[in-house]
Amino acid sequence: MGWTDERVELLKKLWADGLSASQIAAELGGITRNAVIGKVHRLGLSGRAKSPSSTAPRPRKARSSGHMMRVPRPSMRGNTALAYDYDVEPEPELIEIPLEQRKTLLQLTEKTCRWPVGDPGGTDFFFCGGGTANEQPYCSYHCRVAYQPANDRRRDKRPFRN
Repeated sequence: MGWTDERVELLKKLWADGLSASQIAAELGGITRNAVIGKVHRLGLSGRAKSPSSTAPRPRKARSSGHMMRVPRPSMRGNTALAYDYDVEPEPELIEIPLEQRKTLLQLTEKTCRWPVGDPGGTDFFFCGGGTANEQPYCSYHCRVAYQPANDRRRDKRPFRN
């Protein structure tokens, strides 16, 4: 069913009265809510009157003292994958690894620990360079850091969520 002049005038009147697009579509019959919205947009209608139900403020729901407890949200929002964790202690590798043991990328072999230390873009970046343990890519200390048992990984400071 098309838009006749009479239907357009009725649409304008109902829109000005504050009816919703769904109510107008039901009143006109044979058209959808989206058709009403499209026609209103094409006609450039705006500033319609508020419906009587929307002018009165809704009463607030009373808070129940039931079993529900509000859990505080973290203060940091957004992608926190790269956020700094302030609870983590600084890495002691810079102190523990002697200068003569430190290796550059070109100095690494199958027998040297390939654990990276520092910022790869920085001038003070190096690899551990210690002796590897049992054909692993790292020394025994860095193997313990890199290969944690499953039980240790499951222990998390955050509570378990259902």
